[in-house]
Parts: sequence; structure tokens; C-alpha cells
Amino acid sequence: MHIDIITLFPEIFQNIFSHSILQRSQTKGIVSVEFHNLRDYALNKYRSVDDYAYGGASGMVMQIEPIYNCLEDLKKKRIYDEIIYTAPDGDLLNQSLANELSLKENICFLCGHYKGIDERIREHLITKEISIGNYVLSGGELATAVISDAIIRLIPGVLNDETSALTDSFQNSLISPPVYSRPSEFNGWKVPSVLLSGNDKLIDEWNLEQSIKRTKERRPDIL
Repeated sequence: MHIDIITLFPEIFQNIFSHSILQRSQTKGIVSVEFHNLRDYALNKYRSVDDYAYGGASGMVMQIEPIYNCLEDLKKKRIYDEIIYTAPDGDLLNQSLANELSLKENICFLCGHYKGIDERIREHLITKEISIGNYVLSGGELATAVISDAIIRLIPGVLNDETSALTDSFQNSLISPPVYSRPSEFNGWKVPSVLLSGNDKLIDEWNLEQSIKRTKERRPDIL
């Protein structure tokens, strides 16, 4: 998979994509990521890419021309499966959407700022809009990082144990069961005996029961 990220602040991503699973995916050659500073496509010497909104609305708006020119430049190199804009009113990110996007080959993210982007970009250039929650961030960089992480970890070969992702919360519309590690007893707190039994059938049944119980208690809306 190749990911292009159009942003005003590419430095925000340097640490995020240089550690843990996101770094491993690139080291293995499974994923490649490029960051593109939108100010490189500014129309003036001040490298500004925003202007006042028509109609007197408050806040600045990211202009159409720099974004259009940047996308046209990138499209010369590859054909995108999706051009994604991170927006509060986009489709809410969930595991099903992450699974779908993990199968794509080329994805481009546009990180918004200020009051938003010129609506014509959303109408004519963006193919998918995604929100990570019902709240507003200062910019689209953090949302893009969250979506990228959710997608990349699902790509075969990224995780050392590929079956791990298949048992994550939401993969089967259930919350994951509780997990334990050594020691089997600490401060009088014991690991459930069934997990120490070595009986795979009983363990699977227990995990399913716990998943259903947790989902009913904590997220009945996804059942």
C-alpha cells in the first residue's frame, strides 16, 4: 500500500510514523508513506494557502487552487483508490471501514485546517470523507494518523502475529474478552482457571461468553 498525505504540518507525522507498527510496516516494505507540504503549492511568496470566506463567515478557508494543483501533481504518479478528507461530518470510522480501506493499494489523505476547505474540493476532488468522532480537532493530522494506524495494522505481514488483528474488538461486532498474563496470581488476584486449563475448546467458549457479556454491558449499540 502507498499512502500520500497532504498537510500544512508534515513534521507532525515524523514521530508517529517512525515507531512501532507504523515504522515496521515501512521497514518491511509493505507500506510506503509520503508527506506533501501544501505550502509548496501556494500561489504567493508568503506561502499562504487560505483566504477569507465568501459571505462574511468567520474563520479562514483553505483555497481550492493549491489543493487542486497538489492533487493533479500526485495523480501523475499513481491512480488513487480513495482521496480521503478528514472531516467532522464524514462517515464515522469503524472497524468495517478500516477493513475495507486496508485492501486498497493507493490512498491519499487531505488534512484540513482553519474553518475547512473550499466546498468545491469536497464536491469534485474528494472520494471519501471520514470522521473519527463527534468532536472538532485543530486540524486533520491527528485524525489522519488514527485512520492510518487502524488501516495499516490490518495489512497482512504488518503484525508479527496476523491472527491478533482478527480477534480485536469490533472485528466480529463484539468487544474483545479480558486478557491476562503472568503471574497467574498477584495480591490474591487470580487468573480465571479456564485460561490455565489448556483446553482450547473451553477457552474459546469462555472468550466468546466474556465478549458477549462485555459488549452487552459496555457497547450494546454494536450488538
